[in-house]
Amino acid sequence: MISLKLQDAINDQINKEMYSEYYYLSMASYFNSIGLNGFENFFLVQVEEERFHSMKMYNFLNEKGGRVILKAIDEPATEFKSALEVFKLAYEHEKFVSKCINELMDVAIDVKDHAAKSFLNWFVDEQVEEEATMDSILNKLKLINGDGMGLLMLDKDLSVRTFNPPVK
Repeated sequence: MISLKLQDAINDQINKEMYSEYYYLSMASYFNSIGLNGFENFFLVQVEEERFHSMKMYNFLNEKGGRVILKAIDEPATEFKSALEVFKLAYEHEKFVSKCINELMDVAIDVKDHAAKSFLNWFVDEQVEEEATMDSILNKLKLINGDGMGLLMLDKDLSVRTFNPPVK
């Protein structure tokens, strides 16, 4: 059985993961509207990853005998100035999610739930990758000043990204 404190914290994180899915879907829509389909694809894959994260937590909470309580999802931003702005926001968002995952881990440690700590280690590691990915693309956009042929080349590169759910 899972503690109520940890159950509430995981439910809050499920909501944050679902918001991330919604936020990235809004970013994908923005890129579609300006004809950058590779960037759109990048964020559609990100949407799938965020959904995977929320469902992973959903399943864990159920397996631990907890109760998933879904909450309202905040409305994401829908208007952006540029690809550069989108990736600045996405990178900051991933840093926020990392902070939230770390705080969730603190709760698991506080209530001495070793199964939850083991489970959450995957998310801690995943956030390192998430931040690195956003930062890498952001740095490329900065190098090309977010426009021109470099933007189109990056768009082409991002068009081949696919979602591969982790085995574990």
